[in-house]
Amino acid sequence: MPAPHHSAPPSPAARKAADALWDAQRTGVPCPPVRDLLPDGDIATAYAVQRINVERTLAKGHRLVGRKIGLTSSAVQRQLGVDQPDFGALTAQMAVPDGGTVPKGRLLQPKIEAEVALVLGESLPHAHCTVADVLRAVDFALPALEIVDSRITDWDISLVDTVADNASSGMFVLGGAPVPLTSVDLRSVRMSLTRDGEEVSTGTGADCLGGPLNAAVWLASSLAAMGDPLRAGDVVLTGALGPMAAAPPGSRFDAAITGVGSVRVGFAPLLPERKEEEQ
Repeated sequence: MPAPHHSAPPSPAARKAADALWDAQRTGVPCPPVRDLLPDGDIATAYAVQRINVERTLAKGHRLVGRKIGLTSSAVQRQLGVDQPDFGALTAQMAVPDGGTVPKGRLLQPKIEAEVALVLGESLPHAHCTVADVLRAVDFALPALEIVDSRITDWDISLVDTVADNASSGMFVLGGAPVPLTSVDLRSVRMSLTRDGEEVSTGTGADCLGGPLNAAVWLASSLAAMGDPLRAGDVVLTGALGPMAAAPPGSRFDAAITGVGSVRVGFAPLLPERKEEEQ
């Protein structure tokens, strides 16, 4: 994640906040909110914090594969007490195969949400991106599950906290059947998410900033304005179509999005399953 053009070096406060979040991830022990370490409501500094830790992650050999848009659903905004979207970085090591299992201890406080992923065939370099630009650039759509996580104790977050914490990113799951945008109206799709067979979240494409393409336009414009545009091959998680659901150990989730497909994931149980005693 290159630094935006003309950006100043991170402040001592940004580095202190980044260190707290990095240590929480490393130790598995959530940290207090970082908003008190940063200027009040300073989103630019919060993104500087995010950038420090993304660059640390890439320096460890991880590969950037795209971006996630967060806080696109009004239901999720109400859950977290925020009022605008944000974005974070996705690396290949965050991907879980469709139908796979999240290992025990990989995440601190996971929650899950269902959304539409877009995979780009062309870059989006314009700071004033349009829906037409996105439609031309997208190669195909996929159903997706985003497993959000917070390095901050009890999800006690403001917008500054979640931005600094890579938009509360954790892991993600992509379905395996690509869908061209010519065959689906993303605004009208309907989503159902079940946990162990019980429906825990519903929504529509319109619940994501009025439509997933609107969310993609916002992200593409924001990143291009920062000098770090979306590139061909990037995965874009466009944002939740409904409320987040808790993801306790041992649970399994299935999401279905009309016209887009289905995707599933499980979470390893807290304790290893007992093996039957040998006779």
